[in-house]
Amino acid sequence: MPPRARRLTDADKASWASYVRLIAPLPSKTGVPAPAPVLPDPPPPAADLPPQPRVPPLIARPRAKPPVLSVGVQPGGVDSATWQRFRTGKLPAVRRLDLHGMTAQRAFHALVAFLRTAHADQVRCVEIITGRGSGESGGVIRRELPFWLNLPDIRPLILGAAHPHALNQGSVRLILRRIR
Repeated sequence: MPPRARRLTDADKASWASYVRLIAPLPSKTGVPAPAPVLPDPPPPAADLPPQPRVPPLIARPRAKPPVLSVGVQPGGVDSATWQRFRTGKLPAVRRLDLHGMTAQRAFHALVAFLRTAHADQVRCVEIITGRGSGESGGVIRRELPFWLNLPDIRPLILGAAHPHALNQGSVRLILRRIR
């Protein structure tokens, strides 16, 4: 048994008719010219219409782009005492992510998932362990981490970054922004 057809109300029919008047068909490939679009009727006087509720805009205002994140540089928004505790490693990391042995691509995806989860769980301090790597400039993950932290998807989540110990460059602690 086929489902029953739903009846349209007069308001639905009027809404559809006003929508159809705004549409112009696409020009066909046969060369037949498309008819000129019909201009909409002027709106009725405001006295006849009931007041419409105010709808907030769908797109939020764009926020200012956060400054470039540098490891070890005190950011704005963190007081000196908190930054000192954070920089010296006295502010404990609630979660840790160890990227040892991962390829750069796998490490990047693990980092993004880790930071989004920690931020959603309102964790304040996390630690990323990249390892020191071999060679003078360190491993690939250690070199790429500052670039990854400044990507547009990740940067808004992070407030500041520092090495918990000056002699251990293979670990970075991050202060995450609070959800407002």
